[in-house]
Amino acid sequence: MKNFFNVIVITLSLVVAYSIFFFYMGNANNFNDPETKHEPKPGNVPGMVYTGGPLVGLLMTFILIAITFVFERAYSIGQAKGKGNPAVFIKSVITKLTQGDLDGAVSECDKQRGSMANVLRSAIVRFKEIEKDPEFPGEKKVSEVQRAIDESLNLETPLLEKNLVILSTIASVAVLVGLLGTTLGMIRAFQALAVSGTVSAIQLSIGISEALYNTAGGLVGAIIAIVAYNYFTTKVDNFVYMIDEAILNITQIFTVRIKS
Repeated sequence: MKNFFNVIVITLSLVVAYSIFFFYMGNANNFNDPETKHEPKPGNVPGMVYTGGPLVGLLMTFILIAITFVFERAYSIGQAKGKGNPAVFIKSVITKLTQGDLDGAVSECDKQRGSMANVLRSAIVRFKEIEKDPEFPGEKKVSEVQRAIDESLNLETPLLEKNLVILSTIASVAVLVGLLGTTLGMIRAFQALAVSGTVSAIQLSIGISEALYNTAGGLVGAIIAIVAYNYFTTKVDNFVYMIDEAILNITQIFTVRIKS
């Protein structure tokens, strides 16, 4: 279902980007030569961008996808943190556990929700189940709790990192597509010069426009994706570090409780 969401985002981005490219930027009213659409009206930005060629539409698609997943990651990571401040939540859970109130700690997790609460809750619930079970000696109880933690982390961590690979891919591919458009534009400019044998300002401007607009589009898409990828990667790393710190604290509390 979640992969289906990605397919929808990519498909809609393609449709929207090329609709804007062909029907808005490529509108005949934007050009002095509405038939060939090679000469945009002076100061007409949509028409000027249209002369960058079809690859501009693809670059616009990358930009739309990147922006969409910026909002998607911001929302998902916000949901993963839960309803309250994570630091306050951790302190509250540790206080409850230190006081021996396992049910109160579980209740705090239920109120907080999010990835961190899910991981801590799984550890606490599993400890409650085996604390007085004679089949689990002291060290094995800690190992069993750690197993429950690992299983929960394996479920939650991919959700935090999901779609970051899309931003990383766009950061790389947008530059390459922009470079391809730049190369094609320069080829067109020099071909026009070679065929005519004379300098045609219009033909040269078409080729150079194609080159420059593709360069700009590729850079814009790459900048958005790189900044977003680094930002969210840092946020995920910091969040996972907080989870690890919380796990360490509650594991120590359980170890002390088992030995006492």
